[in-house]
Amino acid sequence: MPDHTKPILVFQTDFTYKEGAVSSMYGVVKSVDRSLEIIDGTHELPQYDTWSASYRLNQSLRFWPEGTIYVSVVDPGVGTARRACVAKVRGGYYVVTPDNGSLTHIKRDMGILEVREIDESVNRLRGKDTEGVAIFHGRDLFGYTAARLASGIIDFEGVGPAYPVDEIVMHDLPAATISDGKVKGIIEIDDPNFGNAWTNIPLSLMLDNGFVYGSLVPVVIRCGDEVVFDETIRFDKAFGCVEKGEPILYNNELMNVAFAVCMGSFTDSYRVSYGSDWTVTIG
Repeated sequence: MPDHTKPILVFQTDFTYKEGAVSSMYGVVKSVDRSLEIIDGTHELPQYDTWSASYRLNQSLRFWPEGTIYVSVVDPGVGTARRACVAKVRGGYYVVTPDNGSLTHIKRDMGILEVREIDESVNRLRGKDTEGVAIFHGRDLFGYTAARLASGIIDFEGVGPAYPVDEIVMHDLPAATISDGKVKGIIEIDDPNFGNAWTNIPLSLMLDNGFVYGSLVPVVIRCGDEVVFDETIRFDKAFGCVEKGEPILYNNELMNVAFAVCMGSFTDSYRVSYGSDWTVTIG
């Protein structure tokens, strides 16, 4: 039975369930302490996409109980000089991750109080024929260290040496702005199951500057210099405020505005993706 006095371990990776990587990680955790509770965040993050790892971590971490240890492993630089770390996040959380951009959104939105590099001489799996493996830090380093931290075998200081929070690797993450009645931002992520496109534009920026639910608003979406969407669409609270198959600008679950097609896929219909190159102008 899980020991509810100990932190929950939540895992997100790009490993999928197609082979045994996730199972191996969880086996290591249970070998350290069988009472630890393990929860899946997702194992379907896009391969090598540290931007998505950063966003999904930020999307869910705050909704977990204080003390939760979140293990985020999207690690295209595994085995190289990139740091392996544990970040202490405002609100009482810990994130175990490669320092490769995956902490960007958490640092911006929640705040990182301290970060420590994992000391591999202490906090690395030994004795399982793994000493020569450089490409599975999810199992041998991140999962193992998270389990030791959650079980109380080590405290945060026992992770390894601290380094300056300012040295954390960050993605370029532009802020939404308003000028001359036009709101500008980026498409920050997609909703892969439903094909919605989420922006970084806070709902408050819209409502505080004269945009109202039920109105029609001009929207231009660009990828670099190329215009991929240029239409006037409805701005409202929910998908059903337009007819099936129509696009809508709505308020998403994180209180940012987003694009959808009612009972359809905005990203598929208009071939829209996400990232700092995908800019949005509203108004």
